[in-house]
Amino acid sequence: RGGHFVSSMIPLLEKLRFLYPTYVLAIVSLGYLLAELGHFLIGVTSKATAQDLHYGDITCQLNATKEHFPDYPIETLRKSCHEANSSDFCTSLEMNGTQFCEWTYNGLGLDYQILAGPSFIAVYTILGVVLGFLADRFNRVRVLAVCTLVFSIAILLMGAVKEFWHLIILRMILAAGEAGCNPMSTGILSDIFPEEKRGLVMSIFNWGIYGGYGIAFPVGRYVPLMNSWDLGWRLCYYGAGIVGLIITVFTAFTLREPERQAIGEESDANANAAVMGNNEESKGGQWKVMLQPRVIMLCLAASIRHTGGLCFAYNCDLYYQNYFPDYDLGWWLFAVTIVVGSIGVVFGGVVSDKFVAKMGIRSRVAVLAISQLIATPFAYGSVYFDPLWALITLAISYFFAEMWFGIVFAILVEIVPLKVRSTTVGVFLFVMNNIGGNLPILVDPVSKAIGYRESLYIFYGGTYLISSVMFLLTMFLMGPPPQQKKDEKSEDSGHDNAAFTLERIAGMNEFQ
Repeated sequence: RGGHFVSSMIPLLEKLRFLYPTYVLAIVSLGYLLAELGHFLIGVTSKATAQDLHYGDITCQLNATKEHFPDYPIETLRKSCHEANSSDFCTSLEMNGTQFCEWTYNGLGLDYQILAGPSFIAVYTILGVVLGFLADRFNRVRVLAVCTLVFSIAILLMGAVKEFWHLIILRMILAAGEAGCNPMSTGILSDIFPEEKRGLVMSIFNWGIYGGYGIAFPVGRYVPLMNSWDLGWRLCYYGAGIVGLIITVFTAFTLREPERQAIGEESDANANAAVMGNNEESKGGQWKVMLQPRVIMLCLAASIRHTGGLCFAYNCDLYYQNYFPDYDLGWWLFAVTIVVGSIGVVFGGVVSDKFVAKMGIRSRVAVLAISQLIATPFAYGSVYFDPLWALITLAISYFFAEMWFGIVFAILVEIVPLKVRSTTVGVFLFVMNNIGGNLPILVDPVSKAIGYRESLYIFYGGTYLISSVMFLLTMFLMGPPPQQKKDEKSEDSGHDNAAFTLERIAGMNEFQ
């Protein structure tokens, strides 16, 4: 009966075979989204987490649990609280006999910056290189499934922590699992999808960063308020961890390792020879690839841009809570990040794919430089204006700024050879995340010296501007578009997805 069932399913599976690449993209993207949700949740739950676990700065804040005073400007009350520099002075502030300030943990401080950035980045970057190396040599689907299991368990356990150091350790374990997502998934997707779709595919996959970040706003703000089963903020992590375990099952038992393909410049024999050298020099080929001026410049530009993105990601919710505590912006931030950010991601991928068909890889870098330059003034506006215009300028900034991540990795996989592709992605991520992930720690000392808003001007808007200039310089290091004959172009424009066969579907319970 079992054999008859499998044979009867084959015609249906054959008809649905064309959907398999899209299915793979959906599964690995959802896994990445869950990992990033776990990564960025701390930025939204930090105030509640700090008050529970006792870490970070203690300041005088407007007591959000008290009713608003309709006849008195709430901003004036907030300013009065902000200027109180002792607990006694803070708790003595009253209006009509009602205390409107509280002396408590605000979720910020050096402890928070270390928790959000360096504790995660230290492990993420090192293991990213190691796992990238493994991805070039072992079954990527198996490794990706193990990584998804690791970060899902870490997120789940973060809901049960009792001490600050527990949170630090679990953030490190989360980083260890998430470190494999990008190099493994990037390699898998680049082998499944043809060049004319690769920019869009990489953009959709890397949208997981913004999807996880955007979903963190409503999850981190409103789930704790529900206080279901008296769990408060902990329920956020329990729920995300359980969904991650479900994605693990789909990754392990429904995806298959695709045949590795030569793509981009490597498909051109002359370009490949120029990059890798002759056979006698192939031993040092991977270092020649990584030390190309264009790869180094692309990596440094991406690192600076990543600094701005992570700086705002770690401080966005806390910034708006501190400056505009009487505004509930959770759903608005979610909408701007998910809706506008998603449109920008897809738009950037489509535009870069259209241009690359005519102008080569250099055109992708041009899209990067122009998009970040346009996004810069609106990024400044999102921390300069009051909530209404802050959200409007943030939406415009997101539309252009969020084009960058998927395009960067579409460029990278097209200019490095197959043999060192995942290793190069891992090293690239190591450098990018060490710079981009650790520089935001300077927000704390700089904000104490010149102000919180002013520090975001430097590390958020300023880095957008610098990265746009660096991407522009990178464009001139890229070679001219390859000259191809029409018949050669048609042969190189797609890949054979024969790795996904009906026999493998029938044997879903076995790993290759």
